[in-house]
Amino acid sequence: MLRADKVSFAYESGRRPSGRLHSEAANGLVLDGVSLTVDSGLIVGLLGPNGSGKTTLIRILAGLLTPLQGSVMLDGQPLAALSRRQLARRMALVPQETSAAFDFSVLDMVLMGRYPHLGTFALEGAQDLALARDALAATGTAQFESRLFKTLSGGEKQRVVIAGALAQAADMLLLDEPTASLDLGYQMEIATLLRKLNRERRATMVLSTHDLNLAAALCDRVVLIQRGRIVGDGPTADVLTADRILSVYGVHADVQYHERAGHLMVVPFDSPH
Repeated sequence: MLRADKVSFAYESGRRPSGRLHSEAANGLVLDGVSLTVDSGLIVGLLGPNGSGKTTLIRILAGLLTPLQGSVMLDGQPLAALSRRQLARRMALVPQETSAAFDFSVLDMVLMGRYPHLGTFALEGAQDLALARDALAATGTAQFESRLFKTLSGGEKQRVVIAGALAQAADMLLLDEPTASLDLGYQMEIATLLRKLNRERRATMVLSTHDLNLAAALCDRVVLIQRGRIVGDGPTADVLTADRILSVYGVHADVQYHERAGHLMVVPFDSPH
């Protein structure tokens, strides 16, 4: 179980690493007293407008940022008490975009997920190769094993990065905008893959997304964030309502269960005159 308790955070001088001024909470905090619990085996979505603090929260949950106040616990242990290697054995982060500085093959990229399990100066062994190839097979990318990572399409790269996270043998995947910048076909591929991994491997996932329909299709729970504060947290059908979408996004939407799709659908429409 992953738990954040009353977490607050602000970037130095009120700026994000990109240099953009933040616009979240009126008190200057990017996150302001955020608490949430992620139970094992669930897919939890972090939703909110641009600048609401979703990516910052993902990075704090991954242990990459330290909160100004509050704490993050993994199975009762503070993240701060775990080494980077220990943490990497438990959680894997899938960023929005991944680029390789060198001409790594797809297999090399996935094998990087095994580094937390190797000793100092140790090389990958037969078991590591087997786990990497199993992860490639699970993500439908085994045929790309010898290809250079940089030659893959956006959707193929994202699937390989997820394979690396699986090879890491982590209990939990943290995904930051996993379908950002992908066309519709690749978005559907990634959504199907995540659903399969959750169902077959019981992978626990936390994903931030702007795509309300992705959250409606995938997530057992959603956490709705506005100006650095949680304004909704619960089962997807209870939180993803027309009233909340209007309140948080300023958009009128019809939210209904789609029989053929088997999940909620969110359809925005022009406000009535």
